[in-house]
Amino acid sequence: MTSNHTLRSDAVRAKLEHPVIDGDGHMIEVEPVVVEYMKQVGGPSLVEDYVKWCDARWARWYNATPEERRRRHMQRITYWGIPARNTTDRATCMLPGLMRARLDELGLDLAIVYPTMGNLFIELPNADFRRGVVRAINKMNADLYRPYRDRLIPAAVIPMHTPAEALAELDATVRDLGFKSMVLQGGVRRPIAQGDAGGRFVNSYYVDYLALDSEYDYDPVWQRCLDLKVAPTTHSGSQGLPNRTSPTSFVFNHLGHFAAHHEGMCKALFLGGVTQRFPALRFAFLEGGVGWAVSLYNQIFEHWEKRNIDAMMEHLDPSLVDRELLVRLFEKHGDAPHRAGIAQVRDGDGRFWSQWREDPKELDEFRASGVRSPRDIYERFVPRFFFGCEADDRMIALAFDGKLNRLGARLNAIFSSDIGHWDVIDAAHCLAEAYELVDDGLLGPEDFRDFTFGNAVRLHAAANPDFFEGTVLAEAARREIARPPRVAAE
Repeated sequence: MTSNHTLRSDAVRAKLEHPVIDGDGHMIEVEPVVVEYMKQVGGPSLVEDYVKWCDARWARWYNATPEERRRRHMQRITYWGIPARNTTDRATCMLPGLMRARLDELGLDLAIVYPTMGNLFIELPNADFRRGVVRAINKMNADLYRPYRDRLIPAAVIPMHTPAEALAELDATVRDLGFKSMVLQGGVRRPIAQGDAGGRFVNSYYVDYLALDSEYDYDPVWQRCLDLKVAPTTHSGSQGLPNRTSPTSFVFNHLGHFAAHHEGMCKALFLGGVTQRFPALRFAFLEGGVGWAVSLYNQIFEHWEKRNIDAMMEHLDPSLVDRELLVRLFEKHGDAPHRAGIAQVRDGDGRFWSQWREDPKELDEFRASGVRSPRDIYERFVPRFFFGCEADDRMIALAFDGKLNRLGARLNAIFSSDIGHWDVIDAAHCLAEAYELVDDGLLGPEDFRDFTFGNAVRLHAAANPDFFEGTVLAEAARREIARPPRVAAE
């Protein structure tokens, strides 16, 4: 994208007839302030644990030689991750008052602001340490952003190691601290018992996506989100998984890692039936774009058409094989090695293709999702999921392409600046960069309206119609909620 590099975002905002919501801005936590809140929550011992964790997290890679890093395949960690040359942008994400003062310059009417350190804290394995630093950062952000909530809405961080822990932090942040937005840990890396050395693969851990094959029942958490009127959002990624542990290249580890994680959680929520059991709940997957979701949405149709229970029983049930016809074909067309095995072919296809006896109760893998028709796929997916997209993401156009997507679907892409992180060189050009999709003919004005305003309203107002009350967008949000949705093709 090059056409608008000289155009500032405030100039783009001036010609729009609708507000702009940044659905995923970022704060850069000021560490001395974080430490003071840690002292309030857990005393000096919590701070000591935090210092030890920081040293261990970064020192391990830096203290190792290049040879040790390769031999042990130590993941190249994130480095140079926040603005440097643009000092004003760096300070903007550190100081809520400065961010509030610059919103007009950035072309933004309102920003939902997500933690940076907080996204790391919710994944810490030590339960006591995790709970302490999570509670500290949530208390800090509740205090620091309270004077600016007319235009800045901070997100609380919610660990998900167990439903009980998630429920406790939801109550503490939403009920006690007044948060309206939150980001949860989208998957928990759990250890696997190593008592059995058999099987195709032996893994040390797996990712529990909270909705399919989990050892815990997270339905009480989804219900509490509804009760508290908050939409679950996630920023979790997949760096550190076996295919993302390059010891030399952060770029290799980072490319697509949010998308890879989000696809796993989205599949679990869909196939695990969460969107069937909680139709009013809306989920957002942030910073991973929407290209993966376009692919997943259309692939679900392709899998369902071939692997719904009726289709499998009609076409894939091994009992349907005409053994006599198969033998005649082997006799007529087989070479000598094939004909030598005809007796076994008459009875079956050998050990590899033997089609082990299946439990009929386990055959319908779409049972929990409630999907019985193509329209069900649309209803369980399109209205329920939202996707945070950064300004330079060309795949946004695919989300709004009703000719490409099954049943004319327009997926809910949300403008997400990622201001505060390394990929935003100049915050004052972020919205302008996104608007190049309109200038290049990839999005129409109505698509851009949904992308930068309408979809963010629908995400948060579905759970809480009063989400925008008390902000500068209260009246605009009320009008948007009442606005008839753009209907997909039947």
